[in-house]
Amino acid sequence: MRTPILPLLALFLPLLLGASPVLAACTDAPAPKVNWRRCLQDGQDLQRADLSGAVLRDASLGRSRMQQAKLIGAEAPEARFTSAELTGADLSGAVLRGADFTRTNLVGAKLVRADLRRARFFRADLTDADLTGAEIAGADFAAATLDGARWVDGEKRCAAGSVGICQ
Repeated sequence: MRTPILPLLALFLPLLLGASPVLAACTDAPAPKVNWRRCLQDGQDLQRADLSGAVLRDASLGRSRMQQAKLIGAEAPEARFTSAELTGADLSGAVLRGADFTRTNLVGAKLVRADLRRARFFRADLTDADLTGAEIAGADFAAATLDGARWVDGEKRCAAGSVGICQ
């Protein structure tokens, strides 16, 4: 009896090509490397959560409480953090291209070597944030508070009253 080749090929082809059948599980508990791609996590209490290496692409975390959270190396392009509380959070090395931080509190946050290209920080509070080595091409800092932030060169501190641009 012959085994049909097409069903077997469909089963094993993703494995041969290195694809992983891992899917986002929006109900998974917060943990390092959690996959919350395209998940709605608005209003969550994620204070001190370790989301290092998490997949948050296109996820929505608006109004979430994420003080002191670790998002080191997280993959979060196009994620939405609008009106979230990220005071003291560590987003070092995170990929945040096109992410939306409108009205987000990022006081004292670490954005060291983060990819912030085309990210939106409209009316965000980045007081005392560390942007050392961050990629900011095309980022929108309109009306963002930058008092005391360490700028991308790692040397300059933004002056008091810096809004929208580091002075």
